[in-house]
Amino acid sequence: MSVGTTPGGTTPAATIPAGTTPESERDAEFQEHEKILSPDFLSAAQITEMLAEDIDGVQQKLKKFLNFKNLNTCLKEAILLDYYVSGFLWARGMEFSVIQYSKFMTLLDMLLHNLRTLHMSLEDSIKWLGEVMAETGPSHSQKNEESNVFNIKQANAVIDYLKISLFQHYKLYEFLFYSTREEIVIGTEV
Repeated sequence: MSVGTTPGGTTPAATIPAGTTPESERDAEFQEHEKILSPDFLSAAQITEMLAEDIDGVQQKLKKFLNFKNLNTCLKEAILLDYYVSGFLWARGMEFSVIQYSKFMTLLDMLLHNLRTLHMSLEDSIKWLGEVMAETGPSHSQKNEESNVFNIKQANAVIDYLKISLFQHYKLYEFLFYSTREEIVIGTEV
């Protein structure tokens, strides 16, 4: 299992003490993965508030929730706001439940967090997404049915959405997070 992150910090790979049984290892791994999309990026109240809004209202609410104050002068804030607004509006078209919205928006945030702070490569992000979707999607055992956030069709749709949004433009997001203002100015002058 690779190391992922939650908005509050890293999710370490599970460490299992010596002498444990395979069943206790599975339980420990399940508990670890159950934390993958927690805490939520947006609260249920915030999501419910945004569901009542039109496109401009969603943008204004997210701007407020994300504490973006320089949209007219900060390209980074404008791009990030667009990323989250687009994701939210896409999820609205999927008719997700509030819990599904919450987990989807947290997933969007965590993918950016992994890129920004862990400098995860595109390949590592895709692998991490696969692990997360395997944990939040339908499982073969009915034991953990309450942990299923997305059905197979929804999980595939989420992956397809991420392919055409974040993953298709991954190099641009890397540039957004890793380049300094001076590099951009110098590059333009040359």
